[in-house]
Formats: sequence, structure tokens, C-alpha cells
Amino acid sequence: MEFRYLGNSGLKISELIYGNWLTHGSQVENETAEACVKAALDVGITSFDTADAYANTAAEKVLGKALKGQRRASLEIFTKVFWPTGPKGSNDSGLSRKHIMESIDGSLRRLKTDYVDLYQAHRYDHNTPLEETMQAFADVVRHGKALYIGVSEWSADQITAGHALATQLGIQLISNQPQYSMLWRVIEKDVVPTSTKLGVSQIVWSPVAQGVLTGKYAPGKPLPAGSRATDEKGGENTIKPFLRDEVLTAVQALKPIATETGLDLAQLAVAWVLQNPNVAGAIIGASRPEQVVSNVKAAGVVLSPAVMAKIDSVLGTLPETDPAKTVSPASRPS
Repeated sequence: MEFRYLGNSGLKISELIYGNWLTHGSQVENETAEACVKAALDVGITSFDTADAYANTAAEKVLGKALKGQRRASLEIFTKVFWPTGPKGSNDSGLSRKHIMESIDGSLRRLKTDYVDLYQAHRYDHNTPLEETMQAFADVVRHGKALYIGVSEWSADQITAGHALATQLGIQLISNQPQYSMLWRVIEKDVVPTSTKLGVSQIVWSPVAQGVLTGKYAPGKPLPAGSRATDEKGGENTIKPFLRDEVLTAVQALKPIATETGLDLAQLAVAWVLQNPNVAGAIIGASRPEQVVSNVKAAGVVLSPAVMAKIDSVLGTLPETDPAKTVSPASRPS
């Protein structure tokens, strides 16, 4: 396992991060989830990402139980706040001081820890003054409940404004967590250059484009039974934008490139996002322990400029690159 500094900080994280969105507390039985976490630990992953909203707080509970007994100082645990949780009352979402201060305490209870290494704003809250949000985050840090602050799916302008306030308040905003893959490159034009200038790293999610970049979805063929594309608990909606025949055909054409590099398609996809120097880590999920063991082979891989150019040639204009696609809800979700 390789390790990278997160933003302009002294914190190192494993470049592969185990995440439990759509799996723990939902798609995957708890016993299997715990086996996946054990597999992650066994292959050298020390960084774990979750959120209070995943499975309406259940994912944090599963992760907390799975990590019980591990040396806390040897782990980097990340969680997030923004989306609705609990009974979804009027203050059960967003980035108000009330919701942040209540949510961090709930997350720590569920994760069975005194602090998280990184506390992230899961989206930008247009209904709460940014000054209120950042002051609340500063207090979370000063109370010792989080060591660093991050954001997720914020635009370049939002990152700039948040970073400026964090600096004024004497805390470190060191990361952004966006979707990023060969097929979804919306951060490259604005977010990455801005983040690089500010000393903010990317922790990217969905490096295999919800599973499409594994190659298991073939054009004109039925969707594999039990796959995310057939998951009625939310998975089918997240993957749908990628399930176009022209995309699936191009993905199949990437197989010879993967073979050339000694990787399978999923490993190639994860290795590809790690070539971006502003990416500190890529989040991988798993429904089976063997998926973790397989994905870890992407760690430390260096893809040559020639291989990167071949990938671009195969995908052509299919990847989404519009920076305007980085958006947060216009109003607080309920």
C-alpha cells in the first residue's frame, strides 16, 4: 500500500480508501461487511470513509463495530454531514450549527471513537451562511472531535470561500471529495487547479463509475443479476447515466489496454484516477472481501503517458467534463 499526504497537511492516508456507501447497512449483510473491512485492513488500507446519511446512520454503526479492537492511532476515519438523517425533521439536514454539532456527536457514538480524522461537508448548503458553517466546523476541531475539515462536491468558488474562512478561523480545510473517473472528469478544469493552489487534495469516489468500468456491463446484453444496476435501493439510479451502449462499447475496448498493463479493467480504472497528482486517495467499495483484495493491486501503479493517451483515444468525447455538473441542492433536502 502507498500513502499520500492529504492536502497541505502532515496527515498521511492510504491511497486506497475503504468506503461503505450503498453497501454497509443496506446491500451487504453485516457479517460480510465486517469481512470486507478485515480484508481492507489485511491488505494495508488504513483510511475508511463513511457518512451519517449512508443507510440512515446504519453504515457508521457497521463500520464502528468492524473496526472495534483496532489501534485507533493507526487508522484514519472520515465521515460527513449534510444529508437528512434520523426522522428527517426540519433541522435534520444541512450545515447549520445545530445540525453539525448534533451530527458529530452522533457519528462519534456510532463509530465508537472519540474523534474522526476528517469531518466533511457532504454538500454545500445554500440555506446556511458559510460563516456559520465554518465557525461550527472550527468549534468541532477545537473540541477535539475532528482533526481536519473537508468538503464534498463543492465547486471551485465554494472551495475558495470555505478555505479562506477556515484559514481565518485557524483550522485546516484540506480535502474535497468529488466523483472522478475516466468517464466523469468534471473536476479537471476548475476544481483541481484551484485545489492545487490552495493546498487541498481530492479524495475521489466512484473511480470505477459505479461499476461500469469493471466491464461487466456489456452493450446489448441483459444487466447482470445482483449488480448495482438492478439494485432497487438506490444503486440503479446512480449507475443509469453510464449505461449507454456507446459508453459500454468503449469500455470493452479498454480491455486490451488493461491487459497490456497487467491489470484488469477495475484495477486500471482505479490506477487511472491515482495518476492525477491532486488526488490523495481513491475510495473503493466492496460487497465481497475478494473485491478488496483485487482492487488493492491498483496501488502504486504508474501508467505511462502512452497508456494514458490510449485511454483518452478510446473514450474520445464520452467523458463528462463540464464543471457546471458539480452542484449541490438548491435548498436543504428533507
